[in-house]
Amino acid sequence: METSHLLDIAGTYGAPVYVYDAEKISSQYRKLTQAFRQVDHLRLNYAAKALSNLSILRLMNHLGSGLDTVSIQEVKLGLLAGFAPESIIYTPNGVSLEEIEEAAALGVQINIDNLSVLEQFGNKHPDIPVCIRINPHVMAGGNSNISVGHIDSKFGISIHQIPHLLRIVELTKMNINGIHMHTGSDILDIDVFLYASEILFDTAKHFPDLEFIDFGSGFKVPYRQGDIQTNVEELGKKLSLRFNAFCEEYGKSLTLAFEPGKFLVSEAGYFLTKVNVVKQTTSTVFAQVDSGFNHLIRPMLYGSQHEILNISNPKGRERYYSVVGYICETDTFGSNRRISEIAEGDILAFRNAGAYCYTMSSNYNSRYRPAEVLWYQGKAHLIRERETFDDILRNQIDTSTLFETAPKSLTEK
Repeated sequence: METSHLLDIAGTYGAPVYVYDAEKISSQYRKLTQAFRQVDHLRLNYAAKALSNLSILRLMNHLGSGLDTVSIQEVKLGLLAGFAPESIIYTPNGVSLEEIEEAAALGVQINIDNLSVLEQFGNKHPDIPVCIRINPHVMAGGNSNISVGHIDSKFGISIHQIPHLLRIVELTKMNINGIHMHTGSDILDIDVFLYASEILFDTAKHFPDLEFIDFGSGFKVPYRQGDIQTNVEELGKKLSLRFNAFCEEYGKSLTLAFEPGKFLVSEAGYFLTKVNVVKQTTSTVFAQVDSGFNHLIRPMLYGSQHEILNISNPKGRERYYSVVGYICETDTFGSNRRISEIAEGDILAFRNAGAYCYTMSSNYNSRYRPAEVLWYQGKAHLIRERETFDDILRNQIDTSTLFETAPKSLTEK
């Protein structure tokens, strides 16, 4: 997207505002499908948790994607967005059996990562196809905060529990149609990922009626100039070759599935904020914006870095700023960043704001969540309105008369 388009959007819809470039999402989708073109049956299930706006889900459905969901609410959003039930996979963690049964009743693919729940579900519903999430005990991600394949992870059934798993399947006579793993985000070492894949292939041999193998995702995208990223082309060549060989050995053509989220939407997103105050202390120049970790928590939660641009003065002399928010907490977006000279009222753009940004926002300090805009076919489309004070009050109960007859003991000192 051009800077002028972002400035126009900020002028029209105000700031703060999230903006998503539909063409970038589409190009990322094509890039991934092209990397695995040697596989006969490829399924990309977009991870809804990354960015769950209905318009984004509809775009993914239009591109031909399936949907990866982790809650019954995401399942229902997917159905509302037009996904066929069979194109939705539901991979919860730590939910009740009742929620899993509710999802199964909607006709979506169930993915279970717990032996206890697997046994309960198999006893009650042996005819419903189930995928099993395996923990390979391999950390393919580069960030320990977002790696889920380690031995102490709460996700997945340990590979060391395979004998117990097989016993449950044999006794319940349940239908296992898929095997799944997810090692974590920000995958850099393709060989480590391929090593984990071998564990998944070995596990798959125990199940004669598989339809698909899901390798998760976690492909790293660049967050700054010159940043390293997952080489999906190399991964595509190596994994496709190995997958095709496994299918021949297995005696059946299976579907290779992934569940990309960040890879598809991260670089497509921009978060636009307005500078309220430029404040200089004895050692630091602060650019204080009309936002905080209530809108974008990743830098504070994960230590993630989002490139920050002054799109109001893109050619200005660069100076060092610490960009901070208006929340009554420490909410530093970036410390001592080189940014084109900032004046009060300027619009700053945070890049890579498409994944796990709006979806992790809150009303902390009773602030409103921002608007969302989709840039599609050369035009800006509002896809979520900015919240209002009515949204803050929504679902709160009016208790204005509750304390009119309060006992004196509550009012007297």
